[in-house]
Amino acid sequence: METEVKKKNELWEWSKALLIAFGLAAIIRFFLFTPIVVDGESMMPTLEHGDRMIVNKIGYSVGEPDRFDIIVFHAPEQKDYIKRIIGLPGDHVAYENDQLYINGEAVEEPYLDIYKQGITGTLTEDFALEDVTGESTIPEGSVFVMGDNRRQSKDSRHIGLVPTDEVIGDTSFVFWPLAEAGVVK
Repeated sequence: METEVKKKNELWEWSKALLIAFGLAAIIRFFLFTPIVVDGESMMPTLEHGDRMIVNKIGYSVGEPDRFDIIVFHAPEQKDYIKRIIGLPGDHVAYENDQLYINGEAVEEPYLDIYKQGITGTLTEDFALEDVTGESTIPEGSVFVMGDNRRQSKDSRHIGLVPTDEVIGDTSFVFWPLAEAGVVK
């Protein structure tokens, strides 16, 4: 009789431990961090199709997005996109001769250097913010995003500005494949 009570007690303890573990995992996944799989080639060479990353969901709850952060957001096609923030509220964004200009000042994009070496012509076609969005500066509550693979990216040049309330979070850590694991910038 005593062993039966012990078994029931042990079963109850294991059940509680599993419930707590699943509860914590659900809280972490839905409110703090979530995995995402890179779908497509729009962020090459920084990110490859099939890379698995961790999205930090709380970063922008306590802070503001920074230029060049890699973010995940809900796109108009009912799909989540991964892109890089190029323009912040109040910025004017333009490209001329493959050079990024923010508010009229040339800004370097070192993450594109490797890609630019392997192509002929320009990576990014010329444009100005007003040509692609109709805005002269990025309004408060929005960001301008682009993929690193500028020739193959559906980004703010096509879908418009991204409202910051559509941003799920930022991501900078690839955890799979193991050979590619690490922090990306």
